[in-house]
Amino acid sequence: MTRTVVLDIVGLTPRMLQHMPAVSAVAAQGFQARLNTVLPAVTCSVQSTLLTGAPPSEHGIVGNGWYFRDLGEVLLWRQHNALVGGEKIWHTARRARPDYKVANVCWWYAMGADVDLTVTPRPVYYSDGRKEPDCYTWPPALHDELTDRLGPFPLFTYWGPNAGMPSSQWILAAARQIFDEHQPDLTLVYVPHLDYEPQRSGPDSPQSAREARRLDEALRPLLDHFRREDATVVILSEYGIAPASRPVDINRALRREGLLDVYTQDGMEYLDPWTSRAFAVADHQVAHVYVRDPADLAKTAEIIAGLDGVDEVLDEAGKARHGLAHERSGELVAVAESDAWFTYYYWLDDDRAPDFARQVEIHRKPGYDPAELLYDPTVPGVKARAIGQVARKKAGLRYRIRTVPLDPSGVRGSHGRLPTDPQDSPVLLCSRPGAARDEIDATDVKDLLLSLAGIASP
Repeated sequence: MTRTVVLDIVGLTPRMLQHMPAVSAVAAQGFQARLNTVLPAVTCSVQSTLLTGAPPSEHGIVGNGWYFRDLGEVLLWRQHNALVGGEKIWHTARRARPDYKVANVCWWYAMGADVDLTVTPRPVYYSDGRKEPDCYTWPPALHDELTDRLGPFPLFTYWGPNAGMPSSQWILAAARQIFDEHQPDLTLVYVPHLDYEPQRSGPDSPQSAREARRLDEALRPLLDHFRREDATVVILSEYGIAPASRPVDINRALRREGLLDVYTQDGMEYLDPWTSRAFAVADHQVAHVYVRDPADLAKTAEIIAGLDGVDEVLDEAGKARHGLAHERSGELVAVAESDAWFTYYYWLDDDRAPDFARQVEIHRKPGYDPAELLYDPTVPGVKARAIGQVARKKAGLRYRIRTVPLDPSGVRGSHGRLPTDPQDSPVLLCSRPGAARDEIDATDVKDLLLSLAGIASP
């Protein structure tokens, strides 16, 4: 049986491929297709569709996070695989081949998944508030197998203002080690590097082209290795990052209209989802808007539709049309215009912003914050100060690193809506020509992978 490797190169598009000859060679050997992604075109939703063959309305992953109504909390970047409904690819495969072996190297919702091998970023959270880089693995012994050779997972280059190549290099090295020593039939590998610079400086910037070339060189030896091992290689992306420069303050608009409430502690304002009549969970170019009273739906929709940068407001019929009709979705879903994106900001005065707003804090912010990729230019010597604060942390002292700007204008790329420019559309490349096609729906990728393994879809 031919082994299959799936490289999820986030942000890979035709625009990026022109700088990536090693990756493009996979298509020359087999084929390249446009990948028709799902709404929202964000990591957690798309990966769940790729692995289940179902839209968000069925698998339930309506974004990178949502409002958990039973908890009264907005939670992003949860990790438990039980959140994902539907039959995953390994469940289907094992009906035909009970010994089908799967490795998940940093795809999302990895924890608790009944695959054979798992690696996922997981910091050590110490009782004094310190956070140190590390990873979670299954089986547990895999942790030391990897870190003894590769060192600790470089968490602080996986996200934040220092996000860059070391995290992707570690992931690629871990994937090769697992592929060689554990011999999985299916190896899923998440490669995040192209998620960074296109958001910082735009996908058409010289910096993004440079980073595409750097990633291509890092991938070249691994792709050569898979070719020598006669593995089938599938390279795909969840979304393409499009040029974007217009932030839309959706929650501030709802607050000004008296629909969003906050509460105050130590002079800082916090979103109050329990009492708010309406608020939005911003997720790149899509925002789930939760409206407590149906009587406020029309007013809320009108307010949002009137904002500069909003393309569409989906009601129940609109959500159904886009495969987003799920109980976790907001009563309304806002979609930004192609060059706009949604901020999570809900305070009206930056002096009242919570302290986590100026930090990389993906679990406390009630929405996605791409400004975490930037350094705050208003803080003198911000990089040196950040290094000093890390030293304080290692000494066991409490610290707060103020690195993230509250001015979102530095962000130059976004994603989430369905792409309008083919140059910014996600792609799928396959080293086997037999399944060639010009385009493929994200919901059909699961069946493609099964067929490449010689397993018939049910």
